[in-house]
Amino acid sequence: MSNLFFERPILNSPYECPPRHWELDEHGQPTQKIIENRRRAEFITPIPKPKKRKSSVKQEEIIFDEGKGLSTKEQQYDATSIINELRQHVDQWRALPNPSQWQVTPETARLLQHWRHHNFTGVRPFYCQVEAVETVIWLTEVAPQSKAGKRLLDHLTAANKEANPELMRLALKLATGAGKTTVMAMLIAWQTINAARRSNSKNFTRGFLVCAPGLTIKDRLRVLQPNDPDSYYGSRELVPSDMLDDVNRAKIVITNFHAFKLRERIELSAGGRSLLQGRGEELNTLETEGQMLQRVMPDLMGMKNILVLNDEAHHCYREKPKEPDDEELKGDEKKEAEKNNEAARLWISGLEAVNRKLGVSRVIDLSATPFFLRGSGYAEGTLFPWTMSDFSLMDAIECGIVKLPRVPVAENIPGDEMPMFRNLWENIRKDMPKKGRGNSDELDPLKLPTRLQTALQALYGHYEKTFKLWEEKGIRVPPCFIIVCQNTAISKLVYDFISGFHRKNEDGTATFENGRLALFRNFDETTGNPLARPNNLLIDSEQLEAGDALDDKFRGMAADEIDRFRREITERTGDQRKAESITDQELLREVMNTVGKHGTLGGSIRCVVSVSMLTEGWDANTVTHVLGIRAFGTQLLCEQVIGRALRRQSYDLNEDGLFNVEYADVFGIPFDFNAKPVIAPPQPPRETIQVKAVRPERDALEIRFPRVEGYRIELPEERLTAEFNDDSILELTPDLVGPSITQNAGIIGESADMSLEHLGDMRPSTLLFHVTHRLLYTKWRDPGEEPKLHLFGQLKRITKQWLDSCLVCKGGTYPALLMYQQLADIACNRITAGITRAFIGERPIKALLDPYNPAGSTKHVRFNTSKLNRWDTSGPPPKCHVNWIVLDSDWEAEFCRVAESHPKVIAYVKNQNLGLEVPYRYGSEMRKYLPDFIVLVNDGYGPENPLQLIVEIKGYRREDAKEKKSTMETYWVPGVNHLKTYGRWAFAEFTEVYQIESDFAAKVASEFNKMIESATTPTEQEK
Repeated sequence: MSNLFFERPILNSPYECPPRHWELDEHGQPTQKIIENRRRAEFITPIPKPKKRKSSVKQEEIIFDEGKGLSTKEQQYDATSIINELRQHVDQWRALPNPSQWQVTPETARLLQHWRHHNFTGVRPFYCQVEAVETVIWLTEVAPQSKAGKRLLDHLTAANKEANPELMRLALKLATGAGKTTVMAMLIAWQTINAARRSNSKNFTRGFLVCAPGLTIKDRLRVLQPNDPDSYYGSRELVPSDMLDDVNRAKIVITNFHAFKLRERIELSAGGRSLLQGRGEELNTLETEGQMLQRVMPDLMGMKNILVLNDEAHHCYREKPKEPDDEELKGDEKKEAEKNNEAARLWISGLEAVNRKLGVSRVIDLSATPFFLRGSGYAEGTLFPWTMSDFSLMDAIECGIVKLPRVPVAENIPGDEMPMFRNLWENIRKDMPKKGRGNSDELDPLKLPTRLQTALQALYGHYEKTFKLWEEKGIRVPPCFIIVCQNTAISKLVYDFISGFHRKNEDGTATFENGRLALFRNFDETTGNPLARPNNLLIDSEQLEAGDALDDKFRGMAADEIDRFRREITERTGDQRKAESITDQELLREVMNTVGKHGTLGGSIRCVVSVSMLTEGWDANTVTHVLGIRAFGTQLLCEQVIGRALRRQSYDLNEDGLFNVEYADVFGIPFDFNAKPVIAPPQPPRETIQVKAVRPERDALEIRFPRVEGYRIELPEERLTAEFNDDSILELTPDLVGPSITQNAGIIGESADMSLEHLGDMRPSTLLFHVTHRLLYTKWRDPGEEPKLHLFGQLKRITKQWLDSCLVCKGGTYPALLMYQQLADIACNRITAGITRAFIGERPIKALLDPYNPAGSTKHVRFNTSKLNRWDTSGPPPKCHVNWIVLDSDWEAEFCRVAESHPKVIAYVKNQNLGLEVPYRYGSEMRKYLPDFIVLVNDGYGPENPLQLIVEIKGYRREDAKEKKSTMETYWVPGVNHLKTYGRWAFAEFTEVYQIESDFAAKVASEFNKMIESATTPTEQEK
């Protein structure tokens, strides 16, 4: 029987509201039936209940059945949620066609239109990301203006009053891998831009405190800083370019919650403290709350109305007081609960201190699992009642945003079912050590339980196939296998078993034992010497503090990567001394954070053995296999650990507009979704590279350009003339105006042709008057003033000249179609350009620059791409400031080759994520045009004064292409050259390449030479 869910689990586009979903049965398993609507958000909220009796309760499943089965005799839950009601309001609001109906500020409306409709060059924001931000915007700007909205806000207030009396929190539930960092960047942009332009509004702020649960996440979140090299606002185009300057006014502090712990102001020994204290009161040497805040967030001191963003916010809550008959936790469960509560107490107490001292407008929580943890005083898995938006892991799988977790079948495991390897820990726990790493020397890695060794070998066998496939596909980084262990002793045993170790003998000598998993060995198979760059990495918090994982030899062999990291630190902070003083701990964290990234410290890592670092915050997209060797007391922990493997590698859509399915293979984690074994071949990934300026090595090839936003010209009024050329011609064709003949027919009977023949009856004088009138009122009228009627006669003469010589009607069209306003405006643009062209030498045109960002540069290029067709610009010699040219066609590759080999070319760059935009008018509409290339040419004035040639490649030229060329030659180039601050500019169209002959490369080279000569000849004559 076919299993449609596992064969084609992806139903929906990641960029649209999910229109359908897979039905799940009462056990959370797919029924193979597709439901034609969006999945409802179904959660659990406590119902008033009798006191719980002390009893042992088995782990309850709360993720994929969204709480079904959690209710027991002792505790009842209501599976309804206010999220669905709020979702309906936001959907209705989103559907309003006119921005004036949205009840938001103009700045917010602009951002919403940008996020929904902008043509992003990279990965655009997913629907779930935009929906999460829209929910916050609706609750902030729209809800206070309606009765239904106020009721929802009252619910939010009541929920916080019960659990967080000092704070106003709002939680957004987004599945692991759905991109919470992007959501935070969008929220910061929305708040900052509004605050910058509406300083008196209490709804908006420029001050942000971003809290993370650890250093790994804290470092990852640096992309939220506007000045970071990888800042999301520019690199991911989350903000329109003209608003980026407003975003730079944000004050953002990113910290991990551990920083809220009050520190000692004076370092005292126990004896010294006793001596100073004497018999008086106990000495208080801890810093005050105010001192702590000054240390943690100096940039926010003096600000009010701060917005807090909590990443992985399920760690932040105020625990409920214990009741006498609450269930008692024991052993590891009790220790884990105490640890969770201590962390939660420190985190929320810190935020309450910020609120008391500075004022917090709102706390926005982001988490894939915003549920109360075990020991919190709430039933484990209770949804945070202030959660207002949800995009579950099942939703994310159906949209293809994350990998599909699956259990692979291995040949050396008999039977069809695999309960042993689904919950491996329960089958091996009695044979595993409970000691810490410090006492693990006497333990023998080769005596791991047989079942554990079988699990390792089984999953490794599938990894080996995946590894070979990646090699065959030319992927420059290996797939990653992660192992999550119960304690440090187990992690060291497993690490030694798979990577190799030296066994101590009784006589003091050592015997070398190489790793049992060949691809994960850290030692040379022949000599037994350690590899220069290890394949396997051991990570846990103890190691990070001690810095004992990297020896001096590895650090020396990895000198190139370390230098690269130091340069990045210098670029990020401007502090070269900080880069030079990097510690082993920082280096180890960098190795961890760069797993799966070619050319970095972690780029060669194939396996990571971990204790606690991988529960959250680590987001390598090359993870293909996960093995759990620990207890998983909750489904929350299951999802968090599996979440580390769910980040997709490729974000390219297939021909159906959907993502292709990617898989993560899982052993040892009792994850109750997808328990069915699936045999499937490993899928080849798409490599992702970063396109960026090569600095400082190629700074001599930097190309700067003006960011033009308009033009100003003063034309004479005494005697007007016009100079028309080929670009002045307007061809009216069915392609431009629509079908000129349409056949209408009924079911039976004669058909009838509908044509434009009647338009041929319009008198030429009537059309001439109409076009001249439109020309006068749209082009020769200053804002707020009357049209210059004395020019009507001259404009009528020039309009007649244009109608007689430049208007061409084809395919059953007629001149009378210029009565259409859009076509009339195109005609007026062509006529005005002709008049302007006639006075280029007499009346200078001024280019108006963007007042916030007047200049652009190749040094700002930085974006990621997974496109395989690209050109390496390394030369020799290099002629491009940017490391890669992403190719859209074969001719672009030939263009790059010819440009790099041409003797007159100094430098060139493709206009991709560069920011060169040319404003032009097409009909009644203002548009922006992005030329293809900028080429710096030595045209005889020397390399210090090159001609900066903007190149456009065009095949079939539609009418808008003529407008672009006319704008460049008539307005942009003369206007920029008149500024005299950006050098000399010219424009050239490269068209003949499309008429391909036998030798394509020779054709490109020939046409390139013609283009260069035509662009440089005039300037050589002027010399």
